[in-house]
Amino acid sequence: MSKRLSSHLQHNITEDVYCETHLEPSQLFCDNDQVTLCHKCFQSQEHKYHMVFGIQEAAENYRKLFQEILSTLKMKLDVAKVILTEEQEKMLVIQEEEQKFKTMIESEYRMQFRLLSEENELNFLGLHGYKCDLNVREASQNQLKRFATELEEKSQETLQRLHYLGRENMNKLKASEVKVSEQLCSLQSIIAELENKCSESAVALLQVRLQKTPFNARHYLERSESLLLQCLKPACLTDLSSCQVRGMSQMLKSLQRHISLDPEAAHPCLVLSENLRSVRFGNIQQGVPCHPGRLDFSATVMGLESFTSGRHYWEVDVEKAAKWQLGVSEESACRKGSMPEASKVLLTGSMMGTDYTFWVFPPLKKICLRKQMPKVGVFLDYEYGQISFYNVTEQSLVYNFSSLTFQGALRPIFSLCIPNGDMNSDSLTISLPHVPS
Repeated sequence: MSKRLSSHLQHNITEDVYCETHLEPSQLFCDNDQVTLCHKCFQSQEHKYHMVFGIQEAAENYRKLFQEILSTLKMKLDVAKVILTEEQEKMLVIQEEEQKFKTMIESEYRMQFRLLSEENELNFLGLHGYKCDLNVREASQNQLKRFATELEEKSQETLQRLHYLGRENMNKLKASEVKVSEQLCSLQSIIAELENKCSESAVALLQVRLQKTPFNARHYLERSESLLLQCLKPACLTDLSSCQVRGMSQMLKSLQRHISLDPEAAHPCLVLSENLRSVRFGNIQQGVPCHPGRLDFSATVMGLESFTSGRHYWEVDVEKAAKWQLGVSEESACRKGSMPEASKVLLTGSMMGTDYTFWVFPPLKKICLRKQMPKVGVFLDYEYGQISFYNVTEQSLVYNFSSLTFQGALRPIFSLCIPNGDMNSDSLTISLPHVPS
């Protein structure tokens, strides 16, 4: 590199800096070696090919660099503060989430045991009637106990996995908290030092010695750049909804109802099939409200059937719909396809490209599912206040709500997302009840 000496060399330096070798004023600064030079040092072979500036000009160059990097460091500091706050909040949230999933898993296995007990009793009565040998009754009870033990083992296995994931997530958050806190302290320290350096005189800015160890301007730049290169991101947590309850009670098939769609409770842009089991889009009216950028599920149709007691189950083919909602709504809230949110329990599925997203409500919560569900099962237990959604294809629980309080009659609800302008071929089809072979 060729030698460079600024034409703006200033002779009116406010500080007396002398060369220790030649005892002459040091008015220059070698950027390569980060040292001040006198004119004799400047002429030496040692600095012949180095970048050399006047002290004031070199100081101003570094001051500008410090100010620029300060701005970036402060932005990263703000990000670090946000991440730290969020990680600390997540520690509370995941504890609550673990408890919610624990309740959900326990309620699902309790429901399976209730159905299993009833199924066992029905099978027993169907074969032997009310009068039977005590040995036969005892054998039936022993079989139920074996089933109950199997369910208990499955329940404990699922709960153990939930506890393991919850503990793993907590450990990740604690490690992230420590790491982000350390980065936060480092950022605050270098920012304070750089702000102090920017207010110093030219010579002090360019070089200072602490305990005989040089900390020059380049040292601060390299340290700042090192901090900026450090990755600052939140902990990657495992979604607890991955702890799915596998297996569906065969009793659900016996509870499967014949559900028909209600033409009188359908959105005007929807077309129902003649058998009232399928729904698709017809003509999209110009006056229909639509909100670009978000899903608008106002295209809703209710089921004709209503339930005020008992247990009920139905299945819906959602494979031909990119964006859909299924669930249960209070009959008193039905208003021609428009219901208050508080009156509904919903599962939402949305496909964007090749990615699938699933949500439950209330409250609105994203759940972790790796792929689309071709068929969804909906189970309602009115007396126990439970609504469950199942992946029929995978034979697994998606999500359930327990200890709900229902007001009056409940009706199935089916919704499609109103397309923004263009027509689409989305449709939902209710499956016919299972016929025993």
